[in-house]
Order: sequence, then structure tokens, then C-alpha cells
Amino acid sequence: MTYFNMKQLRLFFLTFAACLLAACGGLSKDAADETFAVNAGRDRSMAEQATISLSAQVSYPSGEVTYRWTAPSSITIAQEATTSSAATLTAPAVTSETQFTISVTATDASSQTATDSFVLTVTPQNSEPTASITVADWPDVDPGTYPAGVTITLDGRNSFDADNTSSDAIAKWLWEQTAGSDVISGLEADQSTLVISTPIADSRQTLTFSLTVTDQEGATNTTSYSITILSAFETQPQVSVGLNQAVFGGETILLDGTASSSLQAAYPLSARWTYSGDSEPVIVQPTQADTYAVAPLVTDTTELEFYLTVEDSYGNVVTETKRVTVRPFPVRVLNDTGMSQQANDTANGNTQQNAWPGQDSHKGADALANAGILDKAGRGQAGFDFTKLNANGDEQDDDVTQFSCVRDNVTGLVWEIKTTDGGLRDQDHLYSWYSTDNNGGSEGSLNGTSTQCSLTNCNTEAYIDAINTAGLCGFYDWRLPTHGDLLSLVHFGKGSSPRIDTQYFPYTGDGTAGTLWYWTSLPSADGVSNDAAQNAWAIDFISGVDNFLNKSSAASIRLVRAGR
Repeated sequence: MTYFNMKQLRLFFLTFAACLLAACGGLSKDAADETFAVNAGRDRSMAEQATISLSAQVSYPSGEVTYRWTAPSSITIAQEATTSSAATLTAPAVTSETQFTISVTATDASSQTATDSFVLTVTPQNSEPTASITVADWPDVDPGTYPAGVTITLDGRNSFDADNTSSDAIAKWLWEQTAGSDVISGLEADQSTLVISTPIADSRQTLTFSLTVTDQEGATNTTSYSITILSAFETQPQVSVGLNQAVFGGETILLDGTASSSLQAAYPLSARWTYSGDSEPVIVQPTQADTYAVAPLVTDTTELEFYLTVEDSYGNVVTETKRVTVRPFPVRVLNDTGMSQQANDTANGNTQQNAWPGQDSHKGADALANAGILDKAGRGQAGFDFTKLNANGDEQDDDVTQFSCVRDNVTGLVWEIKTTDGGLRDQDHLYSWYSTDNNGGSEGSLNGTSTQCSLTNCNTEAYIDAINTAGLCGFYDWRLPTHGDLLSLVHFGKGSSPRIDTQYFPYTGDGTAGTLWYWTSLPSADGVSNDAAQNAWAIDFISGVDNFLNKSSAASIRLVRAGR
């Protein structure tokens, strides 16, 4: 018989208890393996375009955890910080019950990653759209009233769907007419707008239209709209008088009126322009809707009103008003261009062109001269005003053929006249540009290439000295003209060359030549070499353009003196 002491018994029972615990799984391997995991939560349901909160739970993380929610692109998830599982989800618009998978991925500080997901069911919550019809009011008639025989647009583009803000929220359009003469047969009635022609009848009538819109989820809404159509006898002609104007006295006032009717039976239309005010303009062809007037010469600013009255064959009369401010014509110190022709998009001509307003010939001294009301001290083409002077500088009659100088009564400049006698001022003489003062750093050429004259040195300075020594027209202060001086003589409106009033400036040169250059006193900044201007400005009296020429070039000279 075997005996156990107390120490042995205690060890036995401890071992036995450990075996029992092991047999019951209390110390199993699964229990000891604490796995990192994340729980996205249960499956959920929500209404379209609603917002819910998201959160996730993790098990056995090691350190800080970051979270990342993912969903299909149509779903919006906003998460302020990745260190928190909190986020908000906004459901998309749907047309039927739709399921989406929403996932969350958690990552702890030990780079352990776990992912879980739940199913989100989104249900549609559709409300019906709102149909809307708008029609622009017609001018000069009551709102909602329209003439016969015109085109108007019924616009349904302001229709909307409150629960769908996309541009294609309205899926279908259907226009119908429910009252009045049929005007929609044969038209496309399934568009967002409906363009109709109003009926022509002997009496007024009401047209009523309905618009049914269908949204993307099949809900519909209908609205109606009524308009009143005038009878043919009540439909007035359409009249316009253009914009109000402000002009100087003597300039052209554009009476650019239009008159039309939507009814063929209303023709012919009669038109007449009249006016009111303290001064009397001259209206050219006052029975034409599209015409013009010559503004009166005034000493103070004057307000005029012009009235275009149009009557159709039904006896309907419409009058529109155009307001014109006329200011005193200013004292002239510069010549106008000489342009009296007017242009359209294809050609120049002498007829009034209201469709192309603001032309040179509509304004300035040339416009007054064309109207025969320009006051001149002398004579001259277009707006030019010249007086002939004899060899002593005395004024000559306009019809004399022998004269030595010409005074420009606008600018005050006195000009030399060329000759054909082979002498000092002969038209065929050519000179290079030369000046010991104000030369831009380069005096120029004493005798340039191809120069020819009666002097030893054919240059501008030598010619000026010779003319002043001779005392042409009794004056001794002759000089080269500035660029502006010489350009003031160019007659841009002349149809032939040279472009100058040859009655006062004969013997200017060969008008059939390719160019006819005359020197100015102005050195050119173009072509500077070693800080010295090698060129000087000249003006071509064939084309009327300016350009710079090398100072050694051969060109003509017309000297000038005085001026305002």
C-alpha cells in the first residue's frame, strides 16, 4: 500500500486541474490569438439625396488607427480626419431602389490593415416637376397681347424638378393647344420651346396652350398659358427711328427709320418725317422712312425732335420720335479731309448710307460744304478754303490764273505755288533733305542721289535760303512744313491724283506717277544710326500716305510760312 504526503497531494490536484482546463479549451490557441479587426456596422437603408453618419469600431489595435471610407463615385463621403472613423454620407438621386456597398479600411500603427463593409439601400423619394411657360411681351401692346402674323416663342425652359437640380432634370416635354385657331399642327411639340406664327383673322381671339413636363423618374406636371391675338385691322405697323443723336450745325442727321407690317394686306405703307424745335433743319426726301436731314446752323445748343409717322392700308397710324441735339459748329483751325463720298460694304458712292453711320462725310466742314452752307472767306473744293495771292502777297480774284502763293484761310498758312518755267520753283525740281539745325543728329545730304534743280546744291536748306532771299510774295520767313502742315493739304476725297486742290495748287507734279513725295521738316526716329536720324518724313500726294525717306532721297518741296 502506497502513501502520499500532503505536498505530493497538492501537486497532483494542481496538475489534474490544469488538465481539466486544457480539455475545456480555456487555454486554447484561438483564445490567445488577439486579431486586429474593424466593424463597419449593420446594413442600412436611406432616402435618395439624404445624409447619414458613418462610424466604425476596431478590435485589438496597436497604437493609433487611421480610417478610410470608400463607396461608388455617385455617393459623396465627407471625412474630416482619418484618425477618426466619423464621416457623413450623402446618397445620390435614384429612379429605383438601388444597393451600394460601403467599405471602411482601418490601419493601425503596426501597419495592420482590416476592411469591413455594409450594404446601403437607397430608395427614391420623387416629387413631381413644375411646368412653366413664359412668353416675351410685344412692344407697344398690352402684356399678353400680340399682333397678327408675327412669330413668338413659348418658352418652357424655366420648368424645373425640385428634387433634381441637374440640367437634364426634365426628361420629356409635350406641348398642346387647347383653344383658338390651330397654330401648332406640323410643329415639333416635344421640345423645350414652341415657336408659333400668330393667326391672321378679322377679329380678336384667344389661344391657349398646355405644357406637360416629365422628370427623370416619370412624374409629370401640366400648366397652361393663354395669349390674345389682335385682329388684322388692329395690328399696327412696326416703326423704328434709330438712336438719338448729337451733331454740330450743318452736319448730317441720320433719319434712319424703318417701317414694316406683319400683314401683306397692310401695304403699301406711307411715311413722313416732320420736326419741331426753334431751328429749321432741311429734311431730304421727307416721305422716305430711311433718309437724312441737314442740321441747322445755330449759335447756341438747340434741341430738335423728329417724328416719323407711318400709316398702313387699314388706317392704323404709328408715330415714333427721335431727339437730336444740335451744337454750334466750332471755329475751324484744322482742315477736313475732303472726303464727301460714303461707303457701304462693297463700294464708295455719293448716296446717303444710313446703315453705315459715323462716316467721315457725315461730319465736319466737308459735310457743310456738301450741303452748300459752309461759310468761306475764299474758295476751294469740299471743306477747303483758299485765297490766291500775287507776287506782292495781295489777294487775287478767284478766277485769275497767274498767282504766286495761296493762303489757307482755315489754318492761316501761306503756301508757295510751283511753276513750269524751269526757274527756281519749277515743279520738276527734286531735292535731298538737309538742315544744319533740328536735324535729329544728322544734317543730311547736300546733293542727294537723283536730285535736280537750278541751285548749286539741291537740298532743302539751300532752297529755303534761295526763296527767302527772293522774298517770295513779299515774305522772308519761308520754311519746310511740319508733318501736320503738309498733311492738311491732302484732299483724300479727290478721285484723281495728285490729291490736292489743283485749282489752287497747280503744277504739283505728275499725277500718273507711282509716287509724288514732298519733304516735311520732321526727322524720323525710324532708321537711327549712331544716335543720328538718317531719315526724314515725307508725304505722297498720289496716295495721301506718309512715310520716312532717307535724307539723300530726291523729293519735291513746297514751302510754307505763317499759320495760326
